[in-house]
Amino acid sequence: MKARRNKKQVPSFRKLLKTSKVKLENKLKNKQFKQQSTLKKYRKEQRKLRQAVKDAVSKKPVPLEDPKEKQPGKRIEREEEEEEEALPLDMMDEDDLQLMKDLGQRASFLTRDISSSEPVHVKKRKHESVIDKYEKIPRTLQTAPEKELIHLLPIKDKSGIIPQTREKPVIDSNQDEEDQEEMEPEEEIIEKPIKELTLEEHLIERKKKLQERKMHIAALASAILSDPESNIKKLKELRSMLMEQDPDVAVTVRKLVIVSLMELFKDITPSYKIRPLTEAEKSTKIRKETQKLREFEEGLVSQYKFYLENLEQMIKDWKQRKLKKSNVVSLKAYKGLAEVAVKSLCELLVALPHFNFHNNIIVLIVPLMNDMSKLISEMCCEAVKKLFKQDKLGQASLGVIKVISGYVKGRNYEVRPEMLKTFLCLRIKEIEVKKDTEDINKPKKFMTFKEKRKTLSRMQRKWKKAEEKLERELREAEASESTEKKLKLHTETLNIVFVTYFRILKKAQRSPLLPAVLEGLAKFAHLINVEFFDDLLVVLHSLIESGDLSYQESLHCVQTAFHILSGQGDVLNIDPMKFYTHLYKTLFKLHAGATNEGVETVLQCLDVMLTKRRKQVSQQRALAFIKRLCTLALHVLPNSSIGILATNRILMHTFPKTDLLLDNESQGSGVFLPELDEPEYCNAQNTALWELHALRRHYHPIVQRLAVHLIAGAPSEGSEALKPELSRRSAAELFEAYSMAAMTFNPPVESSNSKRKDKVLQGDSFLNEELNQLIKRHCSQVATPLPLDFTKCLETSLR
Repeated sequence: MKARRNKKQVPSFRKLLKTSKVKLENKLKNKQFKQQSTLKKYRKEQRKLRQAVKDAVSKKPVPLEDPKEKQPGKRIEREEEEEEEALPLDMMDEDDLQLMKDLGQRASFLTRDISSSEPVHVKKRKHESVIDKYEKIPRTLQTAPEKELIHLLPIKDKSGIIPQTREKPVIDSNQDEEDQEEMEPEEEIIEKPIKELTLEEHLIERKKKLQERKMHIAALASAILSDPESNIKKLKELRSMLMEQDPDVAVTVRKLVIVSLMELFKDITPSYKIRPLTEAEKSTKIRKETQKLREFEEGLVSQYKFYLENLEQMIKDWKQRKLKKSNVVSLKAYKGLAEVAVKSLCELLVALPHFNFHNNIIVLIVPLMNDMSKLISEMCCEAVKKLFKQDKLGQASLGVIKVISGYVKGRNYEVRPEMLKTFLCLRIKEIEVKKDTEDINKPKKFMTFKEKRKTLSRMQRKWKKAEEKLERELREAEASESTEKKLKLHTETLNIVFVTYFRILKKAQRSPLLPAVLEGLAKFAHLINVEFFDDLLVVLHSLIESGDLSYQESLHCVQTAFHILSGQGDVLNIDPMKFYTHLYKTLFKLHAGATNEGVETVLQCLDVMLTKRRKQVSQQRALAFIKRLCTLALHVLPNSSIGILATNRILMHTFPKTDLLLDNESQGSGVFLPELDEPEYCNAQNTALWELHALRRHYHPIVQRLAVHLIAGAPSEGSEALKPELSRRSAAELFEAYSMAAMTFNPPVESSNSKRKDKVLQGDSFLNEELNQLIKRHCSQVATPLPLDFTKCLETSLR
């Protein structure tokens, strides 16, 4: 027998997503209530039938009920009336009793279905007797219950339409209670094998299930990759596996599907943005190939959208930490799923910046950059940095910067510093003047018809027209962005960055974001408008003087100030002596341990302050800095010493008269005052670089080489000149090249290749032959006991 098919279609996945949770719960409750009510009715009917059969077997008359006996004011429950026992015999007349006994002999009356003998008419006459009422009701002999017919599809023949029916199977009423009682034991019997599985068998079963799911995922993915346009519908089938319900493999399968879909979208997504079709485009007739392409694009965009929604929902479930009714995934597994979802979003953010819903991904990723979980925060920050580094045009970078700026302002600047440090990876080096861009990228002007007619013949005009058409098509196909658009995007991006920086400098000076702000200003200071220079320098100096900054932060302030002055700030008449003094005073605060914190920033500051501003630096200031840097090189790590000595080499080349520090003779009056914090007045010309002789015996070979080179006067040629790999690198590059972050010698120590000698020298072989003979003779003599009499010696000495 085929079960009846439900005419109502199963709701699609999209409708289920839109349906609210309350609506689903109400539907479920209504369904359960209907099932309970139908089951209750069925049980009542079966109870009546069983009662009638039992009475027929025992040959007892069934009591006759009069519905008119009920008083209108009193209502008795229906179940109590049905279970009421037969009337006692003493309440009946003798004639009635005799009549009932006669009727009891007839099987046709007792074996009929009493449920069908209920009164049809609602109103009866008051004086009608009970016996007449039962006599008027039609009776039928039913040896078996009526069979319900199922109407099937008719068959058409030559004679006409032949209706088709089939009997519906009837459940035996006698076994109903036994079946209900046996349902629970049967369920237990089914569940027993699962409970009896050992841990090893359970793991084997899980491995089999997982392998089946993996093969299914691989088959779907390979089919989609082989022909994306034809198999785009299989994306939906693969995405439906994100709702895996088997608790043994649910978490693993969902993770595999997330990663598989992410890789698929990266591979099959076109290199352009898909826009929705207009009504006019939909109504026009197109070729089959174009229609197939349109269907592929629509399917791809819709599935990509649903995939992103699923990832967002996983992250929300982890954030809210609420268990779902299905209880397939535990609370602990939510975090693992969320991490995989975030990683996939980060990959899509970097790989598909041109495709649809990129802004939606940015809105999801930016708040996660400030997440409590360090792993997720670092993952998102690294993805944003990668996007900034590879974004040549600046469109995607501008979108991310806008969202980050709004988020930082909305959180009242209480975010992780790593969020603002991502700004340092922006590919904005220079904003060119508009006139220059017009000269660089002048649009090509085509000849007018009048010009062609004057200068060209008919054939030449024809060729010229074809050539111009080809050039236009090539330009459109190339789709190269003009420099003007690029500069416009970069300018807008920098404006947002500077607004964020200036807000923090103004409102949150004690914020942990200040180091990131100062570092960013130091990088982009040459692009700041000249109008802000005076105010910005005053703010930076006040921050340094306040004493609230750490050493690294104060170095960033100095670096920012000199970047401003080295760019457009050259036209300003500002004396930065206070910044020189601050750096000279704080050089000895550099960390000499394994962290090397601040050394790279100091090297960059010295390059900007002394080398690039050589015309504004006096000789006294240069001498003081060279002397202090040589002293500093004695107590820092080797790579820091290399960077400092390389800086001294550049300074000695920049300021040739500083070679007087290599002589012992003092020039002028006064004594060198190393404890004085003013570089102009410490009399550095009256000292010598004695530290170089100590560094010449340093254990690091490169430090030794640089010290010897500086003692010789830093020559460019000759035996004391440096090799190209040292002389052509800047101080910061040498500092990074010889880093000891891996806790190993750089360069490594050479192993001693001394040849092994055959004979090992004994101790006797080092002595003279005569001495050896004397030792042997004394050792061979037998010791004779002599009396120890010291009086003789005393007597001789007294005499």
